[in-house]
Amino acid sequence: MTTSETKTCLACGKPLKGRVDKKFCDDYCRNNYNNQQKAKGSHSNFVRNINNTLLKNRKILESLLPDGEETAKANKDKLQRLGFQFKYLTHLYTTKTGKTYYYCYDYGYLPLENDWFLIVKKKEE
Repeated sequence: MTTSETKTCLACGKPLKGRVDKKFCDDYCRNNYNNQQKAKGSHSNFVRNINNTLLKNRKILESLLPDGEETAKANKDKLQRLGFQFKYLTHLYTTKTGKTYYYCYDYGYLPLENDWFLIVKKKEE
């Protein structure tokens, strides 16, 4: 690269010194640029909010399952008081007997009678 082809920082536009493949003058500019790129995505807030809700649901299920236990029970009222949102889940698992488990990543629940739920953790394969 010749002096007339000096590259500039993608964030602030200052001339870059150092490696030929350098894109930013410092970490601040790199982080600022990447945060602006993320914010430009039209669905970024929508997707981020859904991911946050899924993670919160997972944490709630995890908190209800004591260490060393394979299952636990909780009622709908308790789950909702903790902020669990039933419409957000990552996948379903239907057993051979027709029971459907609803999962938020590796933690799930099976609806039981009278608004009770069986809380489970997916066994590692």
